[in-house]
Amino acid sequence: MNAFQSLSHRQQGLLLTGAGALIMAPDALLIKLAALPDAEILMWRGFLSALGFLMIVLARHGRDTLAAYRRCGGVGIAVALLFSLTTCGFVLGNQYTRAGNVLLILATSPLIAAALSWLILRERLPRRTWVAIWICLGGIALIVIDDIDAGSWVGNAFALLAATTLALNFTLCRTRPGVDMSPMLTFNGLIVGSGAALVLMLGGGASLPAPSQLAVVGVLCLVIVPCGVTLLQRGPLYLPAAEVGLLLLLEVVVGTFLAWWIIAEQPTPLAMVGGCVVLVTLVAKGLYERRMERRVVPAMETD
Repeated sequence: MNAFQSLSHRQQGLLLTGAGALIMAPDALLIKLAALPDAEILMWRGFLSALGFLMIVLARHGRDTLAAYRRCGGVGIAVALLFSLTTCGFVLGNQYTRAGNVLLILATSPLIAAALSWLILRERLPRRTWVAIWICLGGIALIVIDDIDAGSWVGNAFALLAATTLALNFTLCRTRPGVDMSPMLTFNGLIVGSGAALVLMLGGGASLPAPSQLAVVGVLCLVIVPCGVTLLQRGPLYLPAAEVGLLLLLEVVVGTFLAWWIIAEQPTPLAMVGGCVVLVTLVAKGLYERRMERRVVPAMETD
């Protein structure tokens, strides 16, 4: 038994999700540092990340690789399609607005998933979830209003697309509990890369990026994205949703700080207020639900 397997399920989930969030923290920053046109960054990200995801699947499953893909079934195909939209929304969002705005809007995906579960799965949501949803919507409204004059509302709209499709992904994965959908991320990369390549062909092709741009894209798409997203996709298999949501905020905080520190992308006062509203609400909700879960588990063990 290796050191990871000797950990409890909760400890494994904390390690996987926390590591995934920290690995993904530079994602938005590196997209901006690459400074490539929309279709070109999507093409490189799609094809290179598909290669990275495939290498991870082969390393994990070996001879059982095909079986790992078959286990995902039709739901896995839908997951790949949805995550393709999430990728496009995240990348294009960072092309048109601040990294911090995109990360904050994306962080609300668990709340959007809760609302979708109420709408699609007819699940009853506790009052605290509805309160958190409306407060976060108010915080996001402050961020969006702050950017209207600058034209960054397009980037915020793409970020909202990413958050919504990611939430749909979460909701869909819940229909196949215990099934690891991370192998299907390979197809997400192929879909994004092929779509972007088609756009480039129709538009007259693309020029070869500079060596420095290729280096940034290579690190981002071959290492950071495959490793980070794979860990994040597996974390919820071991960890309750409340703790997953809290750990995902690591990416928001660290990613926003990196963009602020390295490329001086400082949020405006109104955006900072909206961001604080969202962060405080998500942290408060996550801590409260974590406390409730810890009370429920001992009670179940004594029954």
